[in-house]
Amino acid sequence: MVVANHYANPATMKILLSLFAAMSTALAPALAADPAPSVKTESIVLGGGCFWCTEAQYEMLKGVKTVVSGYCNGLTENPTYKEVCAGDTNHNEVIKIEFDPSVISLKDILDYFWVAHDPTTLNQQGNDIGTQYRSGIYYTSEEQKAAAEASAKAAQKDFDRPLTTEIAALKKFYPAEDYHQDYFAKNPNAGYCRVVVSPKVSKFRAKLAKEGKFKE
Repeated sequence: MVVANHYANPATMKILLSLFAAMSTALAPALAADPAPSVKTESIVLGGGCFWCTEAQYEMLKGVKTVVSGYCNGLTENPTYKEVCAGDTNHNEVIKIEFDPSVISLKDILDYFWVAHDPTTLNQQGNDIGTQYRSGIYYTSEEQKAAAEASAKAAQKDFDRPLTTEIAALKKFYPAEDYHQDYFAKNPNAGYCRVVVSPKVSKFRAKLAKEGKFKE
């Protein structure tokens, strides 16, 4: 009864109602706001020679969310870099590109693939020779397969020699060791990076900037 009489006091009730009103006003925007929509991304796996090169190139492309260097479509599970380089696993050095299709289309991702490497040299990119350096597009759906085939057909007109690009279903992607991730960004002065990666990255960056596709 004492409690009831306390809250029945007009002055106390007025204070409580004022506090409730203030709290409601403060919380209203947060309660009414819609949660931020999650961005729906897609991914595609590409092989274009040493993944230090292709990773650095695609990380500059507007609409690309992440690029992970790795291996795919070989004969062994959980391959190591040493095993892949030995040439016995048939794994390819690849990158897995996660992108926002509302910003960049799969078609554009594939169009830049033909610029990023030489798809006419079988199992080779420059002085890098071996099956792990083969040109490849690895799809996860029939839509991606059709897009890859159409892109290759269109790109062939820009090359004098036949494309050697392997277009195949992705069996399994294995991320490469941690030290391979963002390798060029972390090791720009390493010998291979200065001689091989840097010129490719500079050429790719210039094309992206010219076409308004460079990620700021």
